[in-house]
Amino acid sequence: MADTNPDNPIGSAERDLVALGVAIAAIILFVATGTSVVPAAINSILGNGNSPDNLLTSALLLNIVLIIFCWRRYRDLQSEIEERRRAEERARELAEIDPLTGCLNRRSMAGATGALQEFAKVRGLAIAYVMIDLDNFKQINDMHGHSVGDSVLVQMASRIRNQLPKEARLARLGGDEFAFVTPYDPVSRERVDDLVVRLFESMAVPFEHKGISIDATISIGVTSDHDDKGLDPSVSNSDALMQRADMAMYQSKKEGKNRYFWFETSMEDELRFRHELESGIRRGLANSEFVPYYEQQVDIESGDLVGFEMLARWHSPTMGKVSPEIFIPVAEDIGVITELSDQLMAQAFADARAWHEDLTLSINISPVQLRDPWFAQKILKALTKHNFPPHRLEIEITESCLHENIGMVRSIITSLRNQGVRVSLDDFGTGYSSLEQLRTLPFDRLKIDRSFVGELRNPSNKSRIVDAIVSLGRGLDLPITAEGIEDEDILDALKKMGKLKGQGYYYGQPENAEEVAERLKRSGRLVRERVPEVPAVRESARAEEHHELPQPSGKRIVNQ
Repeated sequence: MADTNPDNPIGSAERDLVALGVAIAAIILFVATGTSVVPAAINSILGNGNSPDNLLTSALLLNIVLIIFCWRRYRDLQSEIEERRRAEERARELAEIDPLTGCLNRRSMAGATGALQEFAKVRGLAIAYVMIDLDNFKQINDMHGHSVGDSVLVQMASRIRNQLPKEARLARLGGDEFAFVTPYDPVSRERVDDLVVRLFESMAVPFEHKGISIDATISIGVTSDHDDKGLDPSVSNSDALMQRADMAMYQSKKEGKNRYFWFETSMEDELRFRHELESGIRRGLANSEFVPYYEQQVDIESGDLVGFEMLARWHSPTMGKVSPEIFIPVAEDIGVITELSDQLMAQAFADARAWHEDLTLSINISPVQLRDPWFAQKILKALTKHNFPPHRLEIEITESCLHENIGMVRSIITSLRNQGVRVSLDDFGTGYSSLEQLRTLPFDRLKIDRSFVGELRNPSNKSRIVDAIVSLGRGLDLPITAEGIEDEDILDALKKMGKLKGQGYYYGQPENAEEVAERLKRSGRLVRERVPEVPAVRESARAEEHHELPQPSGKRIVNQ
């Protein structure tokens, strides 16, 4: 039995053949019976003969009915075929076209790129693959809603399309990410640059939606299937082109957004190193490879040790000794900075419990952590868990934290101070703190950035900035810490400014927990023997110190 499912093309073909066969048979019978019945009927009407045979007449009428039925069935089948063709065309469009913007989608972009490459190759042209990303699109959705975000994407697609030559193919790869391919003469690469510049100009006009005006910028990455020697076989497919354009766009984002870069091979090496870092950081967290080091904090006037600042160090089994200036920003980007900080704080609290009770522990906090409204509660919970006195802890935050959510930062600072934790403003002078913020936010201390302290080495500078900060702290009744003391000239200059706390390499390099314990033991300020938390990891770290990456003089567990 034939399949009667209308969605089955084999069943449809069988029904078409049956209808066609019946129609042909009816026509043949009509001709055969008609040649006998029609003349006899005409003669009978004219009175020239007998009536036609009743059986043949019935057969003729039946043939006429069958022909009419088959004709109508044929028309229905044609209508069904046309409807199915339209449905298949619609399904193809849904599979290949982005329904919001009308651009190609990611799936169909590969085929379009390959076809355009063939077109360009025949004409001696190259193709440029350009990837475009709308900067801070999530903020647009969060502030104005997804309907406004969709409107911006539609307008963005229209503006891009208006700038492209007719041979170009435009696709929306997903979210706020677009890409297009266009042929160009490889000896005139500047024409691609001109096209990209026009795209930036078109995006400079605010997007409008129901009375809402939105300013937005874009970041662009560009690559080509052509190099100085001709067609580059390593980028002969769409995936390779898209990957390289994506690397170039990532470079644009990294360099501050609202710009574009052509792909260079160094970007591939950098991205590979970035991926290696990300994987290494996650493995390092699982294996407790991150360890706290401690930098001395000294009373400048008396020279007495008053505490330590905790710094982050990573001894990777594969990459050696990695600078915090390298791994901290990556940890923030991939969202593991809180886990990293928690691990280091737990080890630091365990280490500092063995110190004399008048020694403080300073911990620098990432701006990412201060976005958590429960941050203060988590710190207090950690202090309770590790039985560490709150009055011995000093949390350091940077000026950049004050501009993301001043209300939340004020609440966090207040909660910490209410429990006895002290809070200092780190790297003062390098950000945008206002006097009003210093007056209203309950800080316990200001830390002068090392870049200003270093100027004290040159007497001609008269230390005007440091003088001003010290005077400001005195006026606000805020103690001052100067970081970056690297020689006696700087120390002598600071001694003349009053009672300050200082830290820097003049007092010694940052030390690990064992070295700090030995130092305190010699001075009689180690209250009990320290029990290592993760001895195997720290022993492994020392064994890897011979294999180092370049180590800047940076510090701490946050981005500087």
